[in-house]
Amino acid sequence: MPYITGDCRFQLEMAQCLDDYVGKDNPVRVIDVFVDTLDLNTLGFQKATLAKTGRPPFHPGDLIRLYIYGYTNG
Repeated sequence: MPYITGDCRFQLEMAQCLDDYVGKDNPVRVIDVFVDTLDLNTLGFQKATLAKTGRPPFHPGDLIRLYIYGYTNG
């Protein structure tokens, strides 16, 4: 009697982009659009000066998105 064989566990499915993981009605999309409408230069965010060593800085818009998301989700 043959054994029942399961599916191969070494397969990986990758989405085409990160937007595929976020629902169309997810509130994070509102945060993304809101931050895109902000003029970061007017708000006092200046272009960073890069050092010769170390990692480059994160974009201020990305940090604002994370801050708002964290604030709204406790």
